[in-house]
Amino acid sequence: MNAASPTPDGDPLALLAALFAGEGAAEYFGEEVTQAEHMLQAGALAEAAGAPAHLVAAALLHDIGHFHGTVTGRDLMEEGLDNRHSHTGADWLARWFGPEVTEPVRLHVAAKRYLCTAEPRYLGLLSEASVHTLRVQGGPMTPRQARAFEALPGAADAVAVRRWDEQAKDPQGVTPDFAHFRPLLAGLLLTRG
Repeated sequence: MNAASPTPDGDPLALLAALFAGEGAAEYFGEEVTQAEHMLQAGALAEAAGAPAHLVAAALLHDIGHFHGTVTGRDLMEEGLDNRHSHTGADWLARWFGPEVTEPVRLHVAAKRYLCTAEPRYLGLLSEASVHTLRVQGGPMTPRQARAFEALPGAADAVAVRRWDEQAKDPQGVTPDFAHFRPLLAGLLLTRG
């Protein structure tokens, strides 16, 4: 399925569910969880933290840009090139969700780079795969870049999503399936008139 394909039954949530069940079953850049398990864990961590619905959705969908069916896929990252999955994923999701969901998705990679500068101990929390992708994505921000990031609308939300992102790699983690999040996502869908 590609970005130009119609959604199953005209339902964006059915398309997302199909991506989670299909491409989401693939391994996740050397982590001990699949791509879908990682994203479901991130959504579950946000939900357990009592985050508002838009942040749960952003955590759940933050890596959708890695899927071939939506945007550029994961091959570039594996080859050491930045696939800009945060931007392409956010742009793709913007067909159905507002900026309260898409901007934390767009900024979650920048938030990793920011946290490595703002909280130097954060770098030590990164998995080996995250350290590799950090290098590919430009490394820690300069102090000037960090100040500019802090001024962006949605920066604080992106930092929250990024923290759940890094925690969401537990091979023993038990998480709800995609269907659990469907009502929450349905409540956030943009209405098209």
